[in-house]
Amino acid sequence: MINGAHVILCSQDAKADRAFIRDVLAFPGVDAGGGWLIFKLPPAEIAVHPTEGAPQHEFRLMCDDLDAQLGELRARGVEITRPVSEQRWRMRCVCPVAPNCRCTNLATPWPTVCDTRAAPPGVHRMC
Repeated sequence: MINGAHVILCSQDAKADRAFIRDVLAFPGVDAGGGWLIFKLPPAEIAVHPTEGAPQHEFRLMCDDLDAQLGELRARGVEITRPVSEQRWRMRCVCPVAPNCRCTNLATPWPTVCDTRAAPPGVHRMC
């Protein structure tokens, strides 16, 4: 039975980005040897989107209170590079997960299909 997932972020300065994830994002982790840090992630979900062009992958971190989380990240020295925008599927803000990785989304999710919170208009429950 599948019991998890492993996400790989590619970086031009892996040591600095590992320190950022450990010290700024405060993700717990273990040293797998030689400074190779592996971090525990919060619960996750996966979606597959159609594309006409070459496949691209996105990595989103989700939080319950986007404004509070952005405040915490700013207090830790993270520069937020774009304003918060309201999307049909979620409120999101683009900011770096780590300084040398591609940018990612920090999002306050709308309810997922099995969430008990109210869904926004146009979102249908599947369970």
